[in-house]
Amino acid sequence: MTDITPSLADYPYQVEIASRWQDNDMYGHINNVVYYGFFDTAVNRFLVERGQLNIHHGNAIALVVSSQCQYITPASYPETIYVGLRVIKIGRSSVTYGLSVYAGESRRRVAHGQFVHVFVERSTDKAIPIPARVREALDEIMESF
Repeated sequence: MTDITPSLADYPYQVEIASRWQDNDMYGHINNVVYYGFFDTAVNRFLVERGQLNIHHGNAIALVVSSQCQYITPASYPETIYVGLRVIKIGRSSVTYGLSVYAGESRRRVAHGQFVHVFVERSTDKAIPIPARVREALDEIMESF
């Protein structure tokens, strides 16, 4: 991270998402709940692409147990959305992600937050250790200070 306000380049994993007309609220801004969808999309794309997590048939699944978002400035359709992702903390069965959302050609920072997953066995919903390949991928985007 270069300073107290990170740029998209400060995030080791990045996702581009097309905003949709239906994302806007009655004020012409992307609705606040949509940002959680941006977070979810970025994290799960990372887990599937880099962590090789089988979200449809694997024994291990990741459940959201906590999330929060701070909104900085509005974004609107048809702006392109960019999400930066890094790992803040890795536990035995949980991981805390740090995310920022950027919008438009200038890639201005519009929101940031955290997202916590706990890995559980699909059939029992009991916490299990983070799968080895997923942990390796998470380590690759671990934030370092």
